[in-house]
Amino acid sequence: MPEAAVAASEHPPFGRMLDDLIRDAGGQAFFWQIGVLAGCLVVAWFLARHVVKRLDARHATSSFALRFAATSLERAMFPLFGWLLVLGARYALAPFWSVSVLRLALVPLFGITFLYFAFYILRRVMSGNGQLQGMLVLVEKVLTTLVWLGMGLYVLGLLWDVIGWMQAVRFSVGGKHDVSLASTLLGAVWILLTVLVAMWFGSWLEDRLMRAPSLDTNLKVVLTRIAKALLLVVALLLSLSLVGIDLTVLSVFGGALGVGLGLGLQKIASNYISGFIILLDRSVKLGDQITVDKYTGIVAQIRTRYTVIRNGDGETLVPNEQLVAQSVQNHSFTNNVRVATRVQADYAADPDHVIALLEECVRDLPRVLADPKPAAFLVTFAESGIEYEIAVNIADPEKGKLGVQSAMNRAIWRTFQAHGISIPYPQREIRAMPGSHAEPTPQGALQVGEKADVPPATIR
Repeated sequence: MPEAAVAASEHPPFGRMLDDLIRDAGGQAFFWQIGVLAGCLVVAWFLARHVVKRLDARHATSSFALRFAATSLERAMFPLFGWLLVLGARYALAPFWSVSVLRLALVPLFGITFLYFAFYILRRVMSGNGQLQGMLVLVEKVLTTLVWLGMGLYVLGLLWDVIGWMQAVRFSVGGKHDVSLASTLLGAVWILLTVLVAMWFGSWLEDRLMRAPSLDTNLKVVLTRIAKALLLVVALLLSLSLVGIDLTVLSVFGGALGVGLGLGLQKIASNYISGFIILLDRSVKLGDQITVDKYTGIVAQIRTRYTVIRNGDGETLVPNEQLVAQSVQNHSFTNNVRVATRVQADYAADPDHVIALLEECVRDLPRVLADPKPAAFLVTFAESGIEYEIAVNIADPEKGKLGVQSAMNRAIWRTFQAHGISIPYPQREIRAMPGSHAEPTPQGALQVGEKADVPPATIR
């Protein structure tokens, strides 16, 4: 007889656990069990309160995703301690009393504890990605329904009957192997559990690496991605082995995957590898201000397929391959970034005096570095005046350069006004000359080339 049938035969249709509870109801042992259960739950509440306070203090400065996941861990403390205390009381009192109440109380305590721990792992894995919030809510609802359904079947004694029915439902795979519905569901559960544990451990490792002060930011991202990929591969291989699937069949899948990467997925593979190249050679780092193609902004994220560039207009997703194959201007590649502006001065002003004033007026502006010091140059002799350029260096280009240029221009304007230096602007001369073939015009009107009894005039 199958093990499931043997187990099912031990449970009457309405459940032996429920029958025992009905039999003990109203007796002295029943009320003693109620008192022991209440005492265990009170002690569990005090223990959980103490642990929750320590968890709150530990996650006070953590990210929102980690604090969101920690709420499930905190809620799991009370049913966890309650389950442990009731379990101990059950085995301690079993030789003396009937423990039907305690045995029944263990079922929801264990189920709720399992649910909250599962929620904690799911939220650690999925809550950091805003795109997975909807999936997280759906998975939590489905998991809650399945757990409560399983607890109900267990209490009623029908769980093993359902398992036996699923083992009896079989179907053929590839015409060679018969697989039962129970083994298929068990395999899916094992794969889900191992992948979730691997992703949770990857999130925990990422949190530890990101807080390591001795590691470079790009190196942290590289190590995190490699660790997560390896953990997922190990989890999948382990889950397939537990289910009983021969791993040699994966060789065919690996060959097909290689052909796919070589043909249809070469762009995706190129962007993926380019992302690792960018992180490893440190040509572009998180927080750098770059210009690629027609986009300029701050590097906010370096993802698997693309890099997020943030500027005043929003966020631009640039494929990683473009950052490797095309020219990229990294304004933050060195510690100092040059900011320059040009201005014209009247020919009457002494160039040496103007250069000295330009260097002096921008020297004490905010964000301007003292070393290297500001430098002014005479650029060219323009039509209206002499053109100069004043250049300074800043160490925080991620805050933008326009504010520094604006402060420089205002300082130059105030300095020129204080020293009587004029900023020239283009001038044009219009001359009204007497002519012999001018058309008559209305009184008071004046046109270029008209015949008039007035001497030539020059209008500036």
